[in-house]
Amino acid sequence: MTNSQETTTLNNEDQATGVIERVTGPLVRANGMSSAKLYEVVKVSEEKLLGEIIELHGDIAAIQVYEETAGIGPGDVVYRTGRTMSVALAPGLLESIYDGVQRPLKKIEVASGNCYIKRGIEADAVDMSKVWKFTPTVKVGDKVESGDVLGEVQETSVIVHKVMVPPNEGGVVASIKEGEFKVTDEIVALKREDDSIASITMLQYWPIRKPRPKKNKIFPSEPLRTGGRSVDTFFPIAKGGAGCIPGPFGAGKTVTQQSIAKHCDAQIIVYIGCGERGNEMTEVLSEFPHLIDPNTGEPLMKRTILIANTSNMPVAAREASVYTGITIAEYYRDMGYNVALMADSTSRWAEAMREISGRLEEMPGEEGYPAYLSSRTAEFYERAGIVKTLGSDDRTGSLTVIGAVSPPGGDLSEPVSQATLRVTKTFWSLDADLAYKKHFPSINWLNSYSLYAQNFEEFWKKEIAIDFADVRKTAMTLLEKESKLLEIVRLVGMESLSNGDRLVLEVARMIREDFLFQNAFDKDDAYTPLERQYGILKSIVTFYDAGLDAVQLPEFNFVDFTKMPCYAEVANLKNQLKWTEEDYQTFQDRVRNEIGALAG
Repeated sequence: MTNSQETTTLNNEDQATGVIERVTGPLVRANGMSSAKLYEVVKVSEEKLLGEIIELHGDIAAIQVYEETAGIGPGDVVYRTGRTMSVALAPGLLESIYDGVQRPLKKIEVASGNCYIKRGIEADAVDMSKVWKFTPTVKVGDKVESGDVLGEVQETSVIVHKVMVPPNEGGVVASIKEGEFKVTDEIVALKREDDSIASITMLQYWPIRKPRPKKNKIFPSEPLRTGGRSVDTFFPIAKGGAGCIPGPFGAGKTVTQQSIAKHCDAQIIVYIGCGERGNEMTEVLSEFPHLIDPNTGEPLMKRTILIANTSNMPVAAREASVYTGITIAEYYRDMGYNVALMADSTSRWAEAMREISGRLEEMPGEEGYPAYLSSRTAEFYERAGIVKTLGSDDRTGSLTVIGAVSPPGGDLSEPVSQATLRVTKTFWSLDADLAYKKHFPSINWLNSYSLYAQNFEEFWKKEIAIDFADVRKTAMTLLEKESKLLEIVRLVGMESLSNGDRLVLEVARMIREDFLFQNAFDKDDAYTPLERQYGILKSIVTFYDAGLDAVQLPEFNFVDFTKMPCYAEVANLKNQLKWTEEDYQTFQDRVRNEIGALAG
């Protein structure tokens, strides 16, 4: 759908063509809709409640309404708009806070006169009256194609917005303007091959359920750096990858996602609060505007878009919110940015699908979820990726999608968790027992996995250290051995273990307590660069490597091992913010020397 086509459709008057014959909660059935199309936006009743056609049978349309339907009844009118559910894409998206159907909450509050969303209220997604300074990057006579950059707008102090040729559009630049314009003003006129003229503005629209086109996907080979030691070292996610965070209530899903959003090296953040409790989203909405971006020193909101659709908002809008967010994210990906999208939580999205499916009287699948749950989940996560964007300038952009899952009772065998695990390659399993012990992030190192890790071995060798993968593998092996040895200890006691087994337990404890434990609310501990993560973990693993031969000697006393000066310093390694590679190497040499002295 081109910019000009969509704008023309939007300017058409709403057509009163349907009549409501039944209302079932957020689902409305109307007759007289034979000329309507699937996923067309409609306005319901004289209050003009926003809705979308999700099923057609002859002249009967099933409409999911994105607002409260109390007071709506048979005989009320349905107005067609002739357009699909789309998002507005233009300068001004960043720093915005939207509801699930891209209505700006701040504007709605002003228009409503209070903090509650008034029914039937409309507000432009972007400010139509604000002027932006447009600087062209092409000239009259240049031939451009879909995705080519026509010019730039300084959207915020840290992000340059690139105005692109809409998909399915192209031609020769007949005229181009420079200066300050509204998003609806024509800035470029393109002469198509058939000699018709396409008027291009800074404002475009795109259907939320249709992925934005790209040339091709690229094999992911670079990790998204999050600053989380559990994530970056043990269970990394790729730039352009898909990951999930399942866990029970109170395990830390939201805090983990927020921490990644604050510290990851993506350039654009899209955060979707889908069906979350109002007080949780209130914390997000009040906290994010005051956060300072550690990468730029500017407020984090300068590169962030928030979509809030809390549990007390209409359920149908919850279903649309994830599509709204990911379409906006794809738009910035097409500019060549690395984008990270956080969806919290996809379980609430699936529950919204289940409710609408039940009201449609569809055949239920497992636990009442619709039979298409798996395909819809896969379609959503498949929109992640690192891609070659449209255009002749060979741009590359990435979209990383991280979805939280809230399985009832922490049961990962339930349908939403299983559907998600089938299509995501990074799995951060949050553990209620670890959370109860105040071990955060509560990522269970025995259940979690990352299928991207093998993609990064060359990156780690080149950018971090040649033995990064080996150190990581040794640490994970020690944690697995610890789990088995603890079972033996529970049965027969620590005294029955050999010095070698006690060494495994001691080093594994260091990994758990001094490496994996991380305080997201401590400004120094919340973010650890990957280079420092390697230095800390290599230092801990050195205790194991250096001690392997020593513990076999009959005169080795394990009590002396725990009294070494370097042993007591391990807990403070993560606080050594200014240590260089040489400092870590010096510490590792001390470890070898002190253990060697114990062995005589």
